[in-house]
Amino acid sequence: MQYRPLGKTNFKTSLLGLGCMRLPFIDNDGNKGVDREKAHELIRYALNNGINYFDSAMTYHGGESEAILGEALFGGLRKKAWITTKQPQWEMHTQADIRRNLEATLKKLRTDYIDMYFLHRVMPATWASTQEREIFAEFEKFKAEGLIKNIGFSYHGDYKTFSQVLTCYPWDMCMVQHNMLDINREVTDKGITLAGEVGIALAIMEPLRDGGLAYAPDPVKAAYESSEINRTPAEWAFRFLANKPEVSVIVSGMSDMKQLKENIALFSRPDMAAGCLTDAEKDVITKARQGYESIITIPCTECNYCVPCPQNVQIPSIFARFNDAYRFGHLNQPRRGYWFIRNAKGDVSQCANCGECAPKCPQLIDIPKELQTANDLLKGWAE
Repeated sequence: MQYRPLGKTNFKTSLLGLGCMRLPFIDNDGNKGVDREKAHELIRYALNNGINYFDSAMTYHGGESEAILGEALFGGLRKKAWITTKQPQWEMHTQADIRRNLEATLKKLRTDYIDMYFLHRVMPATWASTQEREIFAEFEKFKAEGLIKNIGFSYHGDYKTFSQVLTCYPWDMCMVQHNMLDINREVTDKGITLAGEVGIALAIMEPLRDGGLAYAPDPVKAAYESSEINRTPAEWAFRFLANKPEVSVIVSGMSDMKQLKENIALFSRPDMAAGCLTDAEKDVITKARQGYESIITIPCTECNYCVPCPQNVQIPSIFARFNDAYRFGHLNQPRRGYWFIRNAKGDVSQCANCGECAPKCPQLIDIPKELQTANDLLKGWAE
């Protein structure tokens, strides 16, 4: 397993981290839930085969993820693992909730401390209100008491706000979405460079874009076959990130033992290192990216002119998941992503047909109509 320094901490993390948001499922007569036995096996195998970084959150798997991770690592295994988890702002209804939430997390994880504690899902729309609250002060109290060892934040949003968040507080770590398709969206390549300049530990989420980058539709397959090197689509996507020296750990949600073993083998190769891509290999990835981007059904560019919606409908995110379903050639992860949007009350059912969005769209999309098209395809996931 390849290891890298985790920012300014004294810890060396495995380059591959296990994300606990996509643990193995079991379906009992249509009722989906985590298969605890397989999840425990997966977590323990990861730890015993080189992975020492485990990522969870208070709300993953309906609040069960932390408990499952705690069960799997209970006892002597806990000391071998670096555990990160996240407290979401939407669960901080009162100031006192911040401590109660941490105490509940510690109990679920069956541990006395958390190695890295994230403020979950910082976003441009909520950043101003976040600064108005005394969240940082509470986290610092936890650190002083030894309940958490380090403080970080996970982020979804643009580069501008990311640069503000990154430099406003002496964070130990940040976690961002990045992959070979997101070079000009989310924090962009520029945000990855900035994190490196600041010297902060950097974790990557969605390295395979909800698993989609493990699939290669025809235009992408042609790009990969133009290379003399035979690699799976997933390996090309992982190497895109491993190539970047700013990246500390790449967190992947591996839901079965086959995926886990394949990824451990890949990340254990000596050439899975910063600077591993040649110029020719970078050109292959550029062609593959162009191939993915050529498969778009709703011409949404995610310019965000249509938001905020008065009813909080997450229009660009819904269209992105609809397009991903066609771009990657599978439905499960886009539908699961839409399920999260629905739980946050941002799905199409919230639309009031007020008509404010369509006139703002530079692509002249009939937004209400296409939202219903997307809903028809993406609805139905449950867990």
